[in-house]
Amino acid sequence: MSQHTHSISSEILGAIENVIQDIVTSLARNKAPVLILVNRSDWGNIQFKDSVGLQMISHYTTRKIKSDCPKSAPKFALMLKILSVIYKMVQNNTYATKRDIYYSDTLLFGSQSVVDNIVNDISCMLKIPRRSLHILSTTKGCIAGNLSYTEEDGTKVNCTCSATAVVVPSNVQGIRNVITDAKFILIVEKDATFQRLLDDDFCNKLSPCIMITGKGVPDLNTRLLVRKLWDTCHIPIFTLMDADPHGIEIMCIYKYGSVSMSFEAHHLTVPAIRWLGLLPSDIERLNIRKDALIPLTKQDQNKLASMQKRPYMTCQPMWKKEMEIMAASKMKAEIQALTSLSSDYLSRVYLPSKLQFGGWI
Repeated sequence: MSQHTHSISSEILGAIENVIQDIVTSLARNKAPVLILVNRSDWGNIQFKDSVGLQMISHYTTRKIKSDCPKSAPKFALMLKILSVIYKMVQNNTYATKRDIYYSDTLLFGSQSVVDNIVNDISCMLKIPRRSLHILSTTKGCIAGNLSYTEEDGTKVNCTCSATAVVVPSNVQGIRNVITDAKFILIVEKDATFQRLLDDDFCNKLSPCIMITGKGVPDLNTRLLVRKLWDTCHIPIFTLMDADPHGIEIMCIYKYGSVSMSFEAHHLTVPAIRWLGLLPSDIERLNIRKDALIPLTKQDQNKLASMQKRPYMTCQPMWKKEMEIMAASKMKAEIQALTSLSSDYLSRVYLPSKLQFGGWI
């Protein structure tokens, strides 16, 4: 174990011991122990910084998990249980995924989301990133294109020569020797579009590039990898999303971060991300057939309205304008709508002309 890893480990063990110490002290005073958590879902605890994205403010509001309250006692117990799991793993230098933790006692935890939530709460409470707690998240993202790197265990990965995508590594922090000639990175919202571009050999045809998909809402590893590539390669990053509120939301997670993970924003966000497509203004410009469009649901309209009010939209007038176009037309379109123009329109016409003429915002 390196000196650096060792000092991080003792910092984590110390942080957990402090929590337990407080509980023991409370018990000694005949007081019911309490755990204090940050309200991670509260927009009031978030500030927007242009260079970082959404960030936790220093004087955040908290909530108490009481051990003597019937409503919060089960959560109190589960937090202690997972703290003990983390403590053992840090001591033994072993790792587990959140799935592993859930399956170690499914009856106790009840559902995977309970584990996920508690892990994030603990990470935020201890102010220690989740990876340092020895908990790996299961990866669903994929990457392809002009890129090779070495994983922490020494495995050499070459994304360049494979016709199939490579799964995003579960320990992004550990990758090294990143080599690429890519001119840009393209984040693709959906796996189907990603596979289609892969089949069309998009990564090599236009100019060497790297493609990444988080298959919808990106997991932590996919976001960490986008950030790592941006820090390492210093090349433009574009997003290709559906022209709908959900697509815009996903793009904002990559660019500005999410409210629930704002305490880790500086490791995860890439404020330099640009919106390449599908833009609501493209729908009209390209004369996409009406029958290829989908009406916005009431839920879509509400989501769009609330997103337009977010703090970061004030510094994105062009994005705001696109959202206004969508709101006015009451229509949304998936990237697949471009196939109504021709089957390979996306890779043959749309992306090349956008990239050549600067059609991003």
